[in-house]
Amino acid sequence: MGVFLPSSPAFPGVFLFLFITLCQIPELSLAGITRHYKFDIVLKNVTRLCHNKSIATVNGQFPGPRIVAREGDNLLIKVVNHVHNNISIHWHGIRQLQTGWADGPAYVTQCPIQTSQSYVYNFTIVGQRGTLFWHAHISWLRSTVYGPLIILPKRGVPYPFPKPHKEVPIIFGEWWNVDTEAVISQAMQTGGGPNVSNAYTINGLPGPLYNCSAKDTFKLKVKPRKTYLLRLINAALNDELFFSIANHSLTVVEADAVYVKPFETNTIVIAPGQTTNVLLNTKAKFPNATFFMAARPYVTGLGTFDNSTVAGILEYESDEFPHKTLSIRKLPLFKPLLPPLNDTSSATNFSNKLRSLASAQFPANVPQKVDKRFFFTVGLGTIPCQHNNQTCQGPNGTMFSASVNNISFALTSTALLQAHFFGQSKGVYSPD
Repeated sequence: MGVFLPSSPAFPGVFLFLFITLCQIPELSLAGITRHYKFDIVLKNVTRLCHNKSIATVNGQFPGPRIVAREGDNLLIKVVNHVHNNISIHWHGIRQLQTGWADGPAYVTQCPIQTSQSYVYNFTIVGQRGTLFWHAHISWLRSTVYGPLIILPKRGVPYPFPKPHKEVPIIFGEWWNVDTEAVISQAMQTGGGPNVSNAYTINGLPGPLYNCSAKDTFKLKVKPRKTYLLRLINAALNDELFFSIANHSLTVVEADAVYVKPFETNTIVIAPGQTTNVLLNTKAKFPNATFFMAARPYVTGLGTFDNSTVAGILEYESDEFPHKTLSIRKLPLFKPLLPPLNDTSSATNFSNKLRSLASAQFPANVPQKVDKRFFFTVGLGTIPCQHNNQTCQGPNGTMFSASVNNISFALTSTALLQAHFFGQSKGVYSPD
């Protein structure tokens, strides 16, 4: 059946009027688009710290490719598994509204993608803008399979802070010289803390403070009198990190894809899986110096951790020689003063400054009435050794075990997803 179109001369004017009217409706004029990505999970030979090994990557990149979308966009990401490990991808921090099957935790919201198989993740970004990231969500493949997920505001909607000259993702990660699947397998068997990484990394590079790593250093080249938006991502497996840039302050403007009231700080605290956007205002004149941007762990528990520091270098482009930088060896190098490893006061002072932006455009819709209060204590404790005739390697011969209110999650012989779809959930878990 055809569609009748009026043939009168007035039709072009009517059509133009309707088009303009529709574009003035915010929901329609700012509607998102569908963005397509393809992730091929492949092995790649990578050398760090003079050790070469084959690691799982996305499209042969370490860290993986950047996903860029706008608030309101729909993402279709096809993941094809070309390695012998099962794989799944989690879009860390995305609100999966009615698309829980696209969340990615293996055996929870999906069966993992087996070798030579594929899976299409399909979800829409609703009410979020800022920086998040994606990573593998099975075993410890996330030690190499991860990358940035950048959510821009809707087209025509500005940032609630000065527009930056440039945006730079900075991903903190870890490097092991050995196979990370063997590391976590051993820890699960012995009950002890897993063997620590050989280095932390910035955008996959360990930097000059590690042996055989000077050439593998992340360098951020900046111009004087400019504002840079640094999109910080902590993809380290278990460690919270302190981060600072020598002789520079940072302004926090967003955390976990939510705008916050801007505040200035010399040191950032960023937990595993967390993201933080900060503004870096460069100096007014070329300083004839270079500056370390460094990160090291914040630790208060008994678990194992890598007690080392990763560093990148902040370089200024010379005013006299645009687009060129002077040799680092000829310039003095300044290092930041990071807090002590167990400096809870510094970590608490930082987190206490985080407040919602709560503006008219970005309100804080927090319920004012509390119907019921819950108290959760999340921690790392110990349980008795589960192996007969074997001494476990946790504290006092025990096994490390994470818990909520001193109760650990007990895996069942039937996968949660399988139990749900085949009606096998009855009696699997007690009410607590």
